[in-house]
Amino acid sequence: MAYDPVQRHQAMEKLVARRGSAGEERKYYRFRPARWYGGIVTADCVGCGLLCRFCWVRDSVMLHPADIGDFYPPSQVADKLVAIAENCRFKQLRISGGEPTIGKAHLLQLLDRLKGKGLSFILETNGIPIAYDRSYAKDLSPYGFVHVRVSLKGCTEKEFSALTGAKPDGFGLQLESLEKLTQAGVSCHPSVMVSFSTKKSLQALMQRLKAINSNLAEKLEVEELILYPHVAKRLQKYGLRYDSGHKPNKVPREQI
Repeated sequence: MAYDPVQRHQAMEKLVARRGSAGEERKYYRFRPARWYGGIVTADCVGCGLLCRFCWVRDSVMLHPADIGDFYPPSQVADKLVAIAENCRFKQLRISGGEPTIGKAHLLQLLDRLKGKGLSFILETNGIPIAYDRSYAKDLSPYGFVHVRVSLKGCTEKEFSALTGAKPDGFGLQLESLEKLTQAGVSCHPSVMVSFSTKKSLQALMQRLKAINSNLAEKLEVEELILYPHVAKRLQKYGLRYDSGHKPNKVPREQI
């Protein structure tokens, strides 16, 4: 049975975010440099409100958030990110591995800590919390060093539901987040997983993005499946067929 993506995000927050003496704490399981975006420091958080069947995150992390990772206050996360950035001479930071907008107070406190460091922060999100929390986009607007990448799960409501197992209306929330971010003046762009999509559905998505803001359609980033072994097994389990995909060591340079 399809799940409600809003309710699942809210339930997940109770597992992976909590009040602490030094700000709201959030669960993370790894801090690392990564090859994406030409080099970026990554904090891998625990917990997402979607169960994407093509996600690179392992089942042990995706399905058992209560048992994975440790809670960190914003200051400690900021210190770890900055230290790795200085060591690797990277200028970009991100949170990945889960949904970084879960635990809003933690994220905003973390961004406060990163102000003035001369670093860029890429907020990779499915956008759903930004859509249902009416003030989220506005609250992100003061952070000029933040760019939001909203990762669309397919091109239509039907594809969204097939890829995530969630109710189809979650796709509309993803598009709504882009509208709210644009209206708030937050730097953003959409990306979309197209390995399971038709040309017709991609064209339809382009039209929907243009209706929100013509710049969104122009900035649309195309993602293709990365066939990690555990991902291939998961796709087989759900009977999902794909038209394009790449082995982890053969991802096209333009998609890194």
